[in-house]
Amino acid sequence: MVIGVVGAGCLAFIIAYRFYGRMLTRLFGLGGDEATPAHTLSDGRDFHPARRAVLLGHHFSSIAGAGPIVGPIFATLVFGWLPAVLWIIIGSIFIGGVHDLGALALSVKNGAQSIAQVARQQLSPLASKLFLAFVWLALVYVLAVFVDLTAGTFAPPSAAGTTSALNGGAVATSSILFIVLAVALGLTLRRRPRLSLLWASAIFVPLVFVAVYLGQRFPTPIDAAALGGLSPKHGWSLLLLAYCFVASVTPVWALLQPRDYLSSFLLYACLGGGLIGILLASINGDSAAIINYPAFRGFHADNLGYLFPALFITIACGACSGFHSIVASGTTAKQLDRRRDALAIGYGSMLIEGMLALISVATVTMLSVDNLGKQSPTALFAQGLGRFFASWGLPGHAGTGFALLALSTFLLTTLDTATRLGRYVLEELAGLKGNSVRWLSTSLTLALPTLFSLLTFSDAKGNPVPTWKIIWPVFGATNQLLGALALMVISVWLKQQGRRVWVSAVPMLFMLSATLLALIQLVAQYRASLIGIIATLLLALAVVLIVEAARSLFGQPAPRSKATT
Repeated sequence: MVIGVVGAGCLAFIIAYRFYGRMLTRLFGLGGDEATPAHTLSDGRDFHPARRAVLLGHHFSSIAGAGPIVGPIFATLVFGWLPAVLWIIIGSIFIGGVHDLGALALSVKNGAQSIAQVARQQLSPLASKLFLAFVWLALVYVLAVFVDLTAGTFAPPSAAGTTSALNGGAVATSSILFIVLAVALGLTLRRRPRLSLLWASAIFVPLVFVAVYLGQRFPTPIDAAALGGLSPKHGWSLLLLAYCFVASVTPVWALLQPRDYLSSFLLYACLGGGLIGILLASINGDSAAIINYPAFRGFHADNLGYLFPALFITIACGACSGFHSIVASGTTAKQLDRRRDALAIGYGSMLIEGMLALISVATVTMLSVDNLGKQSPTALFAQGLGRFFASWGLPGHAGTGFALLALSTFLLTTLDTATRLGRYVLEELAGLKGNSVRWLSTSLTLALPTLFSLLTFSDAKGNPVPTWKIIWPVFGATNQLLGALALMVISVWLKQQGRRVWVSAVPMLFMLSATLLALIQLVAQYRASLIGIIATLLLALAVVLIVEAARSLFGQPAPRSKATT
């Protein structure tokens, strides 16, 4: 039964949070009452303390995206649900959670500096520059993948590869209304500072669900002619890139913050609604609660290769994601009110994301191999979640529409966050300063994703293949390698502090072995193509960074210091 798989994961996460999470809190010295950078560097703009629940919503919305949906579904379809479930549970607890909490802790203890800036102190100036370059390339890949996936949810069924039940125009309408609501919330809170967040939420959160209904009633009609002769999907990709540009250069209070806050309610609704639906389906004996998909499909897949390392780079955000370290040290550390809040925000968010990944796997387990068709992971997730919602009385089309809106919201949140972070990283890497440089740095960050959005990829037989499917293995390897490098910085810091370095060093070694092997395979597979060249560049950067870290880890004994508790 599906409830057994999801329930076992939920229980494991609760136990891990209660015991292993507290051990990590002591290890990273987050149990004291020392003031955080949100207080000591408060400027009312970037550094500003946030309530734990609010910051949890921001952080979770920013890190989630579509990673814990697309990756787990993709891996489950290829290798079966059992390897995916085991990696999600083990990876979230012992690798992803350590990575996220460690990155947040290091940033807080170093004046809310980015993980790349911390690398400069722990490793060397060269390592810092290379780390920044690697982070920027990783963010570019995030944008390229998620622009294509988001455009797939907006485009009409024939263009997006979905069924008639998934009306892309309805998702587009709901998403546009959602952006309008986010801007309205930001302006309201800005111009009415005396209005409490509770009252603002009581007004705007219900309107988000009204947007879902209006999207179903008034889908956006888009055809190729309306988009200058481009296909609907390519046209939506360009419109989304334009949105990313605007979101990156506008003040955070105008769009980014209210969007993250409102989108967190959709995330929680998806998570809670899916769990309740699975439970009710099990009680009622609904077919949605029965596992039909094979637990294991083999050690090799034609489109991905062998289970190791393919599984561990395909399931990125569902178990470990380097992108999380950028968010944790880029925005979250600047808003952390109290050090003890880091456990819920850093470690807890990773476990919640693991639960979302398990629900994503559950949307596949109810299916059989014979009736999969050629649907995208986004379509499978929406239909599966719609089935779970139907268990407690919500009409199937309404549940599917809500799931697609939630998914597009996850994607949009990732897009605007990644664009802004890419701008920050590029400005730091190139030493760009001044208010006007944000236009240039944003344009450069979006250049390669724009190129990818206009290209058409084909498989070995000449059949067109979605851009995200071609890029995903490279994105996964890049993202996971970034996570391994962040764990490397954390390990160096732990050794210098005289603490238990194995907690992060063992996960680091595992992630390094998986991701380096994956990059070598990608270089051999794609050779002189665009993807092969980028994979070669990433591999070279990683090797240099590993050498720099090895010098810090093994070059000289670390000074012993008493661990903070």
